[in-house]
Amino acid sequence: MSISEFYDRADALEMARAVRAGEIAPRELLDEAIARAERVNPHLNAIAARRYEDARVDAERSGRDGSFAGVPFVAKDLGPQLAGLPMTMGSRYFARYVPTEDHEFFRRAKRTGAIVFAKTTTPEFGLSPFTETVLFGATRNPWDLTRTPGGSSGGSAALCAAGVVPIAHGNDMGGSIRIPASCTGLFGLKPSRGRTPGVGGVIGHANIDHAISRSVRDSAAMLDALRSDDGARFLPEVARDPKPLRIAVMRGPLLGHGYSAESLEALDAAAELCASLGHSVVDDEPQGIDYAAMSYALLLLFASNTGWILGAGNPTPQRRLRGDDIEPIAAAMLAIARTIALDELTTAVVDQQKLTAAYDAFLERYDVVLTPTLAAPPVRIGELALTRFEVMQVGLLTHLRAPALIGKAARDIAGRMFDWLPSTPIFNLTGQPAMSVPLHWSAEGLPVGVQFAARRNDEATLFALAGQLERAQPWHARRPPLRCGA
Repeated sequence: MSISEFYDRADALEMARAVRAGEIAPRELLDEAIARAERVNPHLNAIAARRYEDARVDAERSGRDGSFAGVPFVAKDLGPQLAGLPMTMGSRYFARYVPTEDHEFFRRAKRTGAIVFAKTTTPEFGLSPFTETVLFGATRNPWDLTRTPGGSSGGSAALCAAGVVPIAHGNDMGGSIRIPASCTGLFGLKPSRGRTPGVGGVIGHANIDHAISRSVRDSAAMLDALRSDDGARFLPEVARDPKPLRIAVMRGPLLGHGYSAESLEALDAAAELCASLGHSVVDDEPQGIDYAAMSYALLLLFASNTGWILGAGNPTPQRRLRGDDIEPIAAAMLAIARTIALDELTTAVVDQQKLTAAYDAFLERYDVVLTPTLAAPPVRIGELALTRFEVMQVGLLTHLRAPALIGKAARDIAGRMFDWLPSTPIFNLTGQPAMSVPLHWSAEGLPVGVQFAARRNDEATLFALAGQLERAQPWHARRPPLRCGA
């Protein structure tokens, strides 16, 4: 079997097993990954920075220990810092910033034996559910180059789906692991709040770092390696069928206005599959939740996070921020952050606590909830981008320092985006684990994921269910049109 054939069929754990057994060298895997990256990136535009030669040195020096020994890995250009590579966060303002130390997240990732050889594209500060920036341009989906791979971990998902890597770093503050996983036919789990070391967030610490992968077991093994707490390992759960679960199917659009026919088809098919596996599946959802208030709380969350990145958390405080350094949506978020009243922040935190309590109570009656991951299949490049009028409006209002009008404009923009991702941000606010599973493809051949969420700190149930679904309806044979392989 050639290296290309092996690389094409193996997941990350299988690659590491072959390295530990002496069947293949880390340098061989890395050279294959780099060749694949250079082959597809002109089409995908998913690479933000390269460290090929340093990675080759790492591969030559690497041992055969670790759960991901010798496995090629890519890092998202947002969140935890990685020494020696630019960390732009998708922004022209940080284009020249190069950290000198690894964040704890990457120290742990490297201890697994994984070899980081590139950084991947992300929207500016992770503010958009699509990966399109002035700095890098648009990142494209290997299933259809006219479509987005989602965001904000869009570059990582595009490279993973295209067969460049079996697993890739991602983080999630409103769906940024689950959205691109759904768009690219991958598995993506957002862990419980605080489960892994990460940069976090400002309000509610909604952000969490983990990974996007082709196989469920790779995700579980990586979470075992990254987790900040001691406890039972998640990898063994993947091989076990869960006990019969009580699953609530939530059909309401939550933050949005409705689901497409493709998303509802995916939901129905997943519900039927779960029922066929012996689980109790019923339609139900928490009552009495003000989702409009949740939308506003999310807006303040993203605005506060942007203000922190460009303020107290700015790693380059000596650099003066000019008007054209950041894009209009970031400018609007920054303007809101600078004018948020204390009572608004307090109300947002209280609303988040109420939402968390409501979902905690709901999940006392059920083991898992099931929703569509997104309201529709991956949208076309530019479809959710700001219009010329919106750009002019935000620029004018920011210049005039009109916080109330800026807030209204930003809420309108956020509302349009939440229409496409009506369910993923909820579980960032509650802190509960949630995953997107690739069980459905549209008539056009586009991936359409479904989302499962569980009680806080109960990733074990999600991994057991995901493993069962993967065995019952494997997705590994589904390959995008643009894909490296033998």
